[in-house]
Amino acid sequence: MQTYLDHLTVERGLSRNTLASYRRDLDRYRETLAAAGVGALADVTAAQVTAHLAELRAGSPEHPPLSAASAARAVSAVRGLHRFAAREGLVAHDVSREVKPPAPPKRLPKALDVDQVTRLLAVPGSLRDTALLEVLYGTGARISEAVGLAVDDLDFTDDPAVTLHGKGGRTRLVPLGRYARAALEAYLVQERPSLVAKGHGTPAVFLNARGGPLSRQSAWTILHRAAGAAGLPVEGPHAVSPHTLRHSYATHLLDGGADVRVVQELLGHASVTTTQVYTLVTVDRLREVYATSHPRAR
Repeated sequence: MQTYLDHLTVERGLSRNTLASYRRDLDRYRETLAAAGVGALADVTAAQVTAHLAELRAGSPEHPPLSAASAARAVSAVRGLHRFAAREGLVAHDVSREVKPPAPPKRLPKALDVDQVTRLLAVPGSLRDTALLEVLYGTGARISEAVGLAVDDLDFTDDPAVTLHGKGGRTRLVPLGRYARAALEAYLVQERPSLVAKGHGTPAVFLNARGGPLSRQSAWTILHRAAGAAGLPVEGPHAVSPHTLRHSYATHLLDGGADVRVVQELLGHASVTTTQVYTLVTVDRLREVYATSHPRAR
């Protein structure tokens, strides 16, 4: 298991959070195998992998039942381990090959409409907070990509753009709109120098009060506070989160006529299939407009 995790770290470049999730999933799998008296990966059967999946969904005295999405992630870690062991010749064959993870229900991304985004971005705040929110919505960046921005990743030439460092070590160049550019320039000139002076010098664009890089949690708190001030939900299933702005970015691009493959590149999705879920959102919007606007819709 440790060799597999090392492989994910070095060869796949997975993030620390993703690796921690894999480790938890594999530790639970190891507990299941140990309880069944299995001490070696080569002794595992397909039936035991299937039984582990069933236990994930049903729960146990030590663990609550997992949702389909969480169970699918856990089984993905287990299948990856067996696939890796077979490929490396550590076991004769991959016993998990026929075990299919549960299909989670398709949940459409929750996007804000343009007026809601405008209200959110108009909430008074520090120059840093305003720049952060403008970057999240103006580039569709993940929260980790936004707080990971370095000053050298910004390009304010004739065609302003930012270089975002995404999952798996992939980078992409995303255009920077005039609102995000103006907010960034104001922050970089008027506020960031005083924050830098409080720290030990860092290339990070967004800094905390001590002059160090802004954390993901702090960025989330900034958004949470702005959403509350804008009258947007901050609790419950429709609460505004950093990913809400990413969803809104994609949905508004598609609503404006952008090609889905262009949006795929802008979001940094490895597969267009991931991006196509946003087309379902825009189809729902089209149905809504049709139902309320066309004289023969009802």
